[in-house]
Amino acid sequence: MNGIKPRLSLAQIVNMNVGFLGIQFSFGLQQSNMSPIYKYLGADEATLPLLWLAGPVTGLLVQPLVGAVSDRTVTRWGRRTPYFLFGALLCSLGLLLMPMSPALWFAAGLLWILDAANNMTMEPYRAYVSDRLDESQHVPGFMIQSAFTGLAQTLAYLTPSLLVAMGMSRDAVGGNHIPQTTTVAFGLGALLSFTTVWWSVRRVPELPMTPRELDALRAQPRTPGAIAGEIVSALREMPETMRRLWWMKLCQWYAMMCYWIYIVPSLARSLFGTSDASSAGFREAGLLNGQIGGFYNFVAFLAALAMLPLTRRLGARRVHAACLVAAGIAMWSLPLVRERAWLFLPMLGIGVAWASMMGNPYVMLAGCIPPERAGVYMGIFNMFIVIPMLLQMLTLPLLYDTVLHGDPANVLRLAGTLMLLAALATLRVKAPARAASLPPPVTLDRP
Repeated sequence: MNGIKPRLSLAQIVNMNVGFLGIQFSFGLQQSNMSPIYKYLGADEATLPLLWLAGPVTGLLVQPLVGAVSDRTVTRWGRRTPYFLFGALLCSLGLLLMPMSPALWFAAGLLWILDAANNMTMEPYRAYVSDRLDESQHVPGFMIQSAFTGLAQTLAYLTPSLLVAMGMSRDAVGGNHIPQTTTVAFGLGALLSFTTVWWSVRRVPELPMTPRELDALRAQPRTPGAIAGEIVSALREMPETMRRLWWMKLCQWYAMMCYWIYIVPSLARSLFGTSDASSAGFREAGLLNGQIGGFYNFVAFLAALAMLPLTRRLGARRVHAACLVAAGIAMWSLPLVRERAWLFLPMLGIGVAWASMMGNPYVMLAGCIPPERAGVYMGIFNMFIVIPMLLQMLTLPLLYDTVLHGDPANVLRLAGTLMLLAALATLRVKAPARAASLPPPVTLDRP
């Protein structure tokens, strides 16, 4: 890629991350709406984690595969672009169809397609950011990406409540009992999914490769066996810093899945005294989750920007550990809240942790992986997200009625404990020598 990567202005770094607005709006819709959608279609609380299996399973299979293939791809549009454009288009179609689901099996099956599309887009996009930016600009690159995550999910969580404020009935439902506000929100997500990715591709295209680099890529085998071998080789040669990041990721993502799946049932019981998905109280809990979720994501948006100088000064490891402690305290306190207004206080802790989770681990990762294998290692790093999710979905149904006494509040307490353990694991991560020796930051200027 011409040896030296041109430095990008702040505006260019923002433009290259606009696509994350659409990608994360889609994830935000899933996080805030899939448990209620499953409940509307007849699911019971104990089996909810199993119905969320699509995300981690498709991530486990799709992201490392697409990441490895994109490392060896040569097209007129670049290495990464074809993958996240096609994934974004497929995601848009999935979002349009989801609120029209006639039955539980249909929604669960469609989520597999939707998550496969999201995962096809996600890791090539992260590798594109790593490819495009000089290492000294990784902190602003990934933290602005984190800011877009917070902004997108703020909008995704708040859209149903905003629609109600604009005059839509909160109790208007379709024949499948899914609220009309949910249907409109998913339609907006379908529009954003493709258009924002297209914007980034047009405004900040991939760097052209030199003839020598192109010849080297074309010489690499692209057979399924070669791709599988590359993934196995990358796993075997994984840097020590990346190996230590696994324990932090295990705890924090198991915790986040506990929170996302059980926050609405928990609010319905603690604030509205119901577990009946057909009740007005349960629908109100869904809207309330959108409001507090929108708030914590807006906090994440602001926090990601505020962390830019903080991460440079203190390092990603210390900042991330502190943010995880804040989330652990917040999740422990949520079941104790009995008034709506007080729910926003623990959301501050969850918000700063969410901002850090979307940025700081990638800052730690990008400094320790070889640039020519960014795609496959970004894909493998996503396995550090989806494997904990799989473990949560397979183990929590076994614990829900016995260890956790069938109470969603206890699931949130478990999540808080795991966040504190994740903070301890983060402090064990050592910064690689290459990242530690980076030059001091300079003003972001135009190339």
